Amino acid sequence: MKKRGLLSFGFLFLLTLALAACSNQSQSSGKTVIKVATDSDTAPFTYKENDTFKGYDIDVVKAIFKDSKKYKVEFVTTAFDSILTGVDADRYQIAANDFNYNEERAEKYLFSDPISKSNYAITSAEGTSYDSLDDLSGKSTEVISGSNYAQVLEKWNDENPDKEPIKINYASSSTGLTTRVQHIENGTIDFILYDAISSNYLVEDQGFNLTVTNVTDDIGGETDGLEYLLFADTDEGAKLQKFVNKRIKELKDDGTLAELSEQYFGGDFVSTID
Repeated sequence: MKKRGLLSFGFLFLLTLALAACSNQSQSSGKTVIKVATDSDTAPFTYKENDTFKGYDIDVVKAIFKDSKKYKVEFVTTAFDSILTGVDADRYQIAANDFNYNEERAEKYLFSDPISKSNYAITSAEGTSYDSLDDLSGKSTEVISGSNYAQVLEKWNDENPDKEPIKINYASSSTGLTTRVQHIENGTIDFILYDAISSNYLVEDQGFNLTVTNVTDDIGGETDGLEYLLFADTDEGAKLQKFVNKRIKELKDDGTLAELSEQYFGGDFVSTID
């Protein structure tokens, strides 16, 4: 018994030393952990492959923080509508999920410089083609509440009371884009408004017999189609924004963003950004 007790004590002692060493190593690195929130379900911007984070947004963030002596990045998967509430609560420091600009977000969050530019697009049944929001009058769709695309359609309904409203169904935040697009193919809804990059990628990747048409309306003015990373509107958020924007400029100038755009989007969706 005494020998077994000594062995147990020795094991616990060594385990304590090992844990202390790990703790000291973490502290000695002196790096601030930056948690990046994403839904991992908005390909090709963000998705998972064999439990590995993949996508344009993911690789852009990795490139931004590569070799940083101050920051260490960790990616976290969460439901779409939990991304920004998590930023509010400081659970996450960056939101990376093909975020576009809108006034409501601008009142609460800081935006990075844009990292890509894509058109709005309407995905609909084969043989149909909607290139204007007016074409969607009386048609049905599914959106995630609070998304930029939901707000665009809600605004159209509010501003066009004399026309038949767009029938907006609100899906749960766990309902991915793939599922919503499947609902077009099975006739549950008529269309999905989303960005052209994701829409074309998904239809081609999944082999859907659907039509993707770029929207001709000027929906967002100067910010139309631009994609951003988002931060909390705090002193720490502003410091992080400054660091990220400096790196975005460097990555644009050295061609890294264009290379990632070619890799994930099949074209250059960066060089047209002013």
